[in-house]
Amino acid sequence: MTEQKSKCDACAEKGSCKDQSPGNECTCTVDRMARVKNKIIIASGKGGVGKSTVSVNLAKALNLKGYRVGVLDADITGPDIPKLLGIEDERLTQGEEGIEPANAGGIKVASMALVLSDRDSPVVWRGPMKMAAIKQFIQEVNWGDLDFLLIDLPPGTSDEPISVLQLIPDLAGAIIVTTPQEVSLLDSRKAVNMVKAMKLPVLGIVENMSGLICPHCGEAINIFSAGGGQRMADEMDVPFLGAIPIDPKICALGDSGRTFVQSDIKAGESFGKIVNRLIAFFGYEDKSI
Repeated sequence: MTEQKSKCDACAEKGSCKDQSPGNECTCTVDRMARVKNKIIIASGKGGVGKSTVSVNLAKALNLKGYRVGVLDADITGPDIPKLLGIEDERLTQGEEGIEPANAGGIKVASMALVLSDRDSPVVWRGPMKMAAIKQFIQEVNWGDLDFLLIDLPPGTSDEPISVLQLIPDLAGAIIVTTPQEVSLLDSRKAVNMVKAMKLPVLGIVENMSGLICPHCGEAINIFSAGGGQRMADEMDVPFLGAIPIDPKICALGDSGRTFVQSDIKAGESFGKIVNRLIAFFGYEDKSI
């Protein structure tokens, strides 16, 4: 009874809903994302390009600039967001207004990793069960008031990305993460075309692992080539947000649940420019003190 009352009180159809009359069981669903201003998907055509690392650092950077941020980890079988944000021991809880997300230093997080009883437990599910879990994260998590919700997708252009695109009709756009080498760009182009086919704006391309920063001399070594993301953006007529160099410290920070945007490394400086370009796209100002 309490759950139905809170759902009806939060519903935009309150007062005019045909199911709200006495004796009728309410069957409509609350739009839990109605108070989220900008919903952005972070996608990639290929795995292993650092998409989740980009997602958590973007979330933290926006949070540090004074924005209210959440992260929805839509990678059901490989949920890494809690590890990268240092909240592996947290759990989602059921509240009066829905599933309550975990808190990672001011960032709201929902992930399958926060549901599993053991970190090493595999999620051996077929497509329909994964889709049901994503739908639950979208429709039942109490996201509250957010300026940005970043949705970290699994790689590829199959079930999960399509489900998110269909379940959230008012997405603000997509960020595509790639690495510079051609084998990654080949799949990233497909991700761009998937987003375009769904009539969603491509906010920009992020080229990750763009040169190794030597820990001794500080110079960049282009072990995966460089500039591929910029060339792809130019060829496909989409914005290029920027490039992030490889830095040995990024791996150590991620494994310990810390973001590199809070560290004094060159990758953090490069990432800051990416974040500023994204904020400018939405017409926002830097709210950090």
